[in-house]
Amino acid sequence: MKAFVVEHYGTDGLSAADLPMPEVGDADVLVKVSAASVNPLDKMVRNGEFKRLLKYRTPFVLGHDVAGVVTSVGSAVRDLQVGDEVYARPRDLRIGTFAEYIAIDQHDLAPKPASLTLHEAAAVPLVALAAWQALVDRAHVKPGQKVLVHAGSGGLGSTVIQLAKHLGATVATTASADNAELVRSLGADEVVDYRKEHFAEVLSGYDVVLDTLGGKNLEKSLTVLKPGGQAIGVAGPPDPGFAKQLGAPKLIGVAMGLLSRKVRKQARKLGVSYSFLFMQANGAQLRELAALYDAGQLRPVIDKTFPFDRTLEALAYAEQGRANGKIVIALD
Repeated sequence: MKAFVVEHYGTDGLSAADLPMPEVGDADVLVKVSAASVNPLDKMVRNGEFKRLLKYRTPFVLGHDVAGVVTSVGSAVRDLQVGDEVYARPRDLRIGTFAEYIAIDQHDLAPKPASLTLHEAAAVPLVALAAWQALVDRAHVKPGQKVLVHAGSGGLGSTVIQLAKHLGATVATTASADNAELVRSLGADEVVDYRKEHFAEVLSGYDVVLDTLGGKNLEKSLTVLKPGGQAIGVAGPPDPGFAKQLGAPKLIGVAMGLLSRKVRKQARKLGVSYSFLFMQANGAQLRELAALYDAGQLRPVIDKTFPFDRTLEALAYAEQGRANGKIVIALD
């Protein structure tokens, strides 16, 4: 099969290759990939930013989002069968959606939303799971609360706006004036044009901030929270909880504690909290999310679709940081 593999870590490490078909374990489902989509995580993994934590052995296939058709199932698989249309974010160390086929653990998969095409469904899993795990699992967002999400026109931001609105929150976001109409159509109540004003000077009293940028943006985000509020970061810095999630050695947990010590100390001074979110594969949550897409509560936002043979171009386009929503790679 054809695939795009990381031959070595670095910006030039990804290339096309011919590989044998994946092995299918007893609990696995073999999926013929119809489409994948690009995430910032692809660049980070390709560049080796997580190589101390996620022990991928080069060469390995890149790609974290998939939608496709089941072509075979392992002997222990009960809920899925050949011909089913599915979508998934495969678990870490078993990624590889930039390929014609992928074997995925049955617990990471779900039937795709019936209302979405396979190409649309490929844009959903990672960002929808990240939004759900941030707002529902961690922040426990309730009706009437206030949520700020940065970069609201991006793949994750556009999903978080919709889910926060569905949960009954008042939603603010940062975006350029060009994208104000888009984010308002997704449910944003307040849009801060980051080119003209600073969000920390115009927003206050928020219950939750989802930070997608890190650095100074994260530090400023702490100041718009009310006492007891939560800042959840997906761009870092990682915290000891992340090391625990990955089952990393205690020394790694100490190192992550040092990386995030400054921002956690700032948070404590303000009476708020900071935690790092690294989303996890979860087929059961994808089933719940599919129901929201089919009910019209959520919709994917897709910027551009590239054919499979232009996967390198798709990643380069994503790295420009100007996409509104997701970038899809189509195989069928």
